[in-house]
Order: sequence, then C-alpha cells, then structure tokens
Amino acid sequence: MKKTIFFIATLFFLGNAKAQDVHFGIKGGLNASSLNNKNSDEETKIGFNAGFLAHIHTANKFWAFQPEVYYSLEGNRPKMIPQGTGNTNLNYLNVPVLVQYMFDNGFRLETGPQIGFLLSAKNKTNNTTTDFKSQFKSTAFSIPLGLGYLTTTGLGFDARYNFGLSNIYKSNEPKIRSNVFQFDVFYQFSHKK
Repeated sequence: MKKTIFFIATLFFLGNAKAQDVHFGIKGGLNASSLNNKNSDEETKIGFNAGFLAHIHTANKFWAFQPEVYYSLEGNRPKMIPQGTGNTNLNYLNVPVLVQYMFDNGFRLETGPQIGFLLSAKNKTNNTTTDFKSQFKSTAFSIPLGLGYLTTTGLGFDARYNFGLSNIYKSNEPKIRSNVFQFDVFYQFSHKK
C-alpha cells in the first residue's frame, strides 16, 4: 500500500510540475530477465519490450521527467533446458516515471519508480502451456536505474536495470522478485537534448 501511495504521489507531482517542453516518442528492445528466487535454479530469459514515452523538460535544462507505458515479456527458464521449453512467461504492462539528469553531450542518467500490471502468467513445458496467473500478484513494483543517449536526429539508445522491490508471488514463500536488464532503441519526435 505504501508503494502505491508513493507512486500516485509521484504522478501527482509530475502532473503539477511546470513543464516547458514535452516530446513524445516510441521505444522497443530486448529484455534479459530473471526471477530472484533463492529456491530455484534458473537461467536468464530473453524477451522484448515495446511502448511509448513522453519526455518532459523542466524549467531547469538539466532535468526532465519521462513517464512511459510499455509492454514487457519477463520471466525465467530452468537451467539445462533449451530456450522455449520450460519457460515461465510473465507479461506486464509497465508504467515507470523516470527522473532524468541530462548532460550537454546527449547522455542522460535516469531513475524513478515503476509499477507493472500483470497481463498474463504462463508456463510452457514442451508443447504444454499452463496458465498460473492466479498464483501471482496483479502488480509489481521496481526501481529502474539506467543510462541513455539521444542523438541530434532524435534517435536514442537506453540501457537500464529494473530492480524488483516487491514479492510478485501471492504466497509469502518463496519470495519472488522480477529483475530485468533492458536495452532499447527509442525515437523522440520533435526532440530536444
């Protein structure tokens, strides 16, 4: 509950911030995700993400907000099993609200709260798919930490790691957190560094 209140307060602050420039954009890229569970023996799952962003400059030219909405395929796969079999597939709609510090050379540092809404949870073993969404919580909280670069053409690159904060499993044991490394390409319309 405290995390939800913090997230809503961040959105309220963002909505009341005096913005000078808003630049919309699209993004997409690769995920390398794992479910941090001390009881499991797993390997990284490769997935993808795609969505939209709004880059909002503040009165201070070095600071900006960047709320995003994007689809993210996350999960894990057990060791020694080929990719595509035995996979846990968690599909999220993620909504981060990033605070960015921008350098004059196009680089930017970013962090902020993120809430993820679980769309589906399935396990695929060989040709059998099992739906187990009921075993997972409907929301997940994380903190992205990343580095981005915007070119003069509006094309940019973004690398971030999402640190899972909340237990996404409904049961208290085992505690499972979703951690995701993302590498994205984005395009910012009517961009400004």
